[in-house]
Amino acid sequence: MAVDLVYPHVKKNGAEPARLERLPRIRVAQIVMDYLAHGWSVEEMCRQHPHLRLAEAHSAMAYYFDHQDEIDAEIAAELTEIERLASSPPSPFLQRLRAKGIR
Repeated sequence: MAVDLVYPHVKKNGAEPARLERLPRIRVAQIVMDYLAHGWSVEEMCRQHPHLRLAEAHSAMAYYFDHQDEIDAEIAAELTEIERLASSPPSPFLQRLRAKGIR
């Protein structure tokens, strides 16, 4: 007998990343990155991000532990993109800003 798991506060649409329902700009992977990078508990995440509710953070972490391969792959892809962008030559706009001493 198959059981469909439900994660209150987490929304997953097809191939899109899992997100918080109330705050759709926040992906589960972003919450997990705080856990992995800082070792923060759910309570500490909510102290650091006051807009995040305790139930949302718990639900996001439950989703992560049940879908760890999916979220880890999302994080790995994001890190690869960051590394690719960091190694790219600066855009003409950024070059102009630097020439003016702005950045």
